[in-house]
Amino acid sequence: MSGAAGSSSKHANAVAIIPARYGSTRFPAKPLARDTGKFLIQHVYEQVVKARRISSVIVATDDRRILDAVTGFGGRAVMTRADHPSGTDRLAEVAAGLTDELIVNVQGDEPEIDPGDLDVLVSLIAGTPGDCPMATLACPYPAGESPANPNLVKVIVDNAGRAIYFSRAAIPFVRDAGANPLSPTLPPGGGGVYLLHRGLYAYRRDFLLKFAKLAPGRLEQLEKLEQLRALEHGYDIAVAVVGSGPAGIDTPEQYAQFVERRSRGE
Repeated sequence: MSGAAGSSSKHANAVAIIPARYGSTRFPAKPLARDTGKFLIQHVYEQVVKARRISSVIVATDDRRILDAVTGFGGRAVMTRADHPSGTDRLAEVAAGLTDELIVNVQGDEPEIDPGDLDVLVSLIAGTPGDCPMATLACPYPAGESPANPNLVKVIVDNAGRAIYFSRAAIPFVRDAGANPLSPTLPPGGGGVYLLHRGLYAYRRDFLLKFAKLAPGRLEQLEKLEQLRALEHGYDIAVAVVGSGPAGIDTPEQYAQFVERRSRGE
């Protein structure tokens, strides 16, 4: 965790890389869904391009059909190995061929992502001392969701804005609310106690290449949360809290809801 940020880092822009796989258990060929008249990956790409702190956007894919779709709408895409165990490994393969100092990992299933949130994330990593090589976002926990939902990842942050821990469990545990995080003493959403982790990351390029080579930690393997690898190996993660995040698309049903919102002009 040594090395200071360069003098130009504070004003540096970042390259955004969007990992996009063809295979998906719950939603096969998801990036190529096109019920709106545009590919899902195109919606994501066009939102990311709007961010002022993003200098270029690259889709990293393992499938020629996705590459052809992206280049067909004028985007930039590169082929990567098909055997990567995670999107971060795919990201690192692309980053290894770049010279840009800052890399942002954007999920390929958030077509309603706010470009302003990306700007916040880039500003955070660019303005953070070099001993903190990674940054992410969080937002207030959705009022209608149970903090006990393991599919929604929670994060706790220290007074310096660094992540203490990420978990699928309801953290922090509110002792006086009892074992049920939706006790009458806590309204739905946890009454501001919980923070929802947003799956967006910014890295200093050198650290990203190192991170992809680190051995998965015990906590990472237990929680199935890759960001815990950084904490387990002693690296800090800066966290900025933004407004509520967009709904990611994991299933055909969620995609249908997105298509409906688009048809209503939302």
